[in-house]
Amino acid sequence: MQDPLQMSFDSDTTNLYRGPRGTAVKILNRVERSDSYLDRLLDTEMRNSDMNELDKGLMNEIVTGVVRWQMKVDWVLTGFFHGNFTKAETNIKNALRVALYQILFLDKVPHSAAVNESVEFIKRLRGQKVADLVNGVLRNIVRNLENIRYPDPNEDRIQHLAVIESHPNWMVKRWVDRYGYDETKKLLAANNERPDLTLRVNRLKIDFNYFLNQLEQHQIQFSKSEYLDFFVRVKHMAGIGSSEMFRQGFFVVQDESAGIAVQLLDPKPGDRVIDMCAAPGGKATFIGELMKNVGEIVAVDRYETRLNLVKSACQRLGIANAHFIAADASTIQTAPAEKVLVDAPCSGLGVLSKKPDAKWKREPEDLLRLVQIQKAILENAARHVKPGGVLVYSTCTTEPEENYSLITNFLAEHAEFAIENASLFTNPKIVTPEGYVETFPHRHAMDGAFAIRLKKSP
Repeated sequence: MQDPLQMSFDSDTTNLYRGPRGTAVKILNRVERSDSYLDRLLDTEMRNSDMNELDKGLMNEIVTGVVRWQMKVDWVLTGFFHGNFTKAETNIKNALRVALYQILFLDKVPHSAAVNESVEFIKRLRGQKVADLVNGVLRNIVRNLENIRYPDPNEDRIQHLAVIESHPNWMVKRWVDRYGYDETKKLLAANNERPDLTLRVNRLKIDFNYFLNQLEQHQIQFSKSEYLDFFVRVKHMAGIGSSEMFRQGFFVVQDESAGIAVQLLDPKPGDRVIDMCAAPGGKATFIGELMKNVGEIVAVDRYETRLNLVKSACQRLGIANAHFIAADASTIQTAPAEKVLVDAPCSGLGVLSKKPDAKWKREPEDLLRLVQIQKAILENAARHVKPGGVLVYSTCTTEPEENYSLITNFLAEHAEFAIENASLFTNPKIVTPEGYVETFPHRHAMDGAFAIRLKKSP
């Protein structure tokens, strides 16, 4: 039976969870209690909230920051909390996390404001007695900020790095074993950076130099991509999704690593191209742009709702040569194509700066499950490549099992396919000696990703 107190909370959450900090607690509660994705919850709140832009920005910063730094924040709170912090009520845990994140990471927020807001929130929710406990914990931390002790690297290097850089122990150990301690530390630090926005300028609708001129007129700082023509990095564009330039389809937000996979595919006007895992549509629309709307794109995705994202992206960007099939990529049967792209569902461990909640949702056994799915899709994709055609396999993960190891096993069973060196199609700086693309956040200032071009014999 539901707690009557909880029912009364739910009936008036708008009042209880008000302001940027209260809203932050509400979203963090949902992330913890459900399988909801952080970016979708934030997107919904940003669109529907009546907060002003400044408060929305603060709410976004707090929510993303708490999730990004959860291991470090929880370590500190565990040391000061009376009782077992991990078993505390969700509202109390997240109100404390919201306050402590501001204290540890946001210089412009006075400690007193961070403390008082969370105390007032808990008072509304649970009354004065619990608010006094929260107040005591937070003020004790503020008094002892210089004396907080973290795990000793001399006693346990993995635990030290996991807490200091806020990543799960299993992930840290895995990467230290592969890359070494110092390299892993750089990778973890890069995952914790606030990511820049990368825009792909849509040349079907706007001249590239004119677009840059528009950015200058709007006083938006930018730099051209080192790796791809017509990609631009910007530090910040407030309300980007509602801007006139976005609505007109002049650009799409897309990481360079995603663009590189399409570079390897090298679609030409007149090709038939199958995009096996098309949602949300970034790669499919880039393919359409490079084809100049001549030829055919078959955009496949398992779920109609996700396929609708691809449709709306194509409409906004003026891609007219795509048609859409809701089907499982591992079993779909359609006519073969000159070019087939498999942007496989993966662990997403290369995009943790953009999706920090993935750190806490992933477990090592997920990799084994995902590899089976990736193999099945790759096998079916191979059957859809015309003789002499091209198959590009890409992921947004750094893990070998999902990437080169999987391809090595595939090639051992498919003598008709051979690796075509990626440096013929993209910047050689991101191409390995074996001829595939591998990027890392700390080395290339873009998402961690993998892409390989396989040519089928005629």
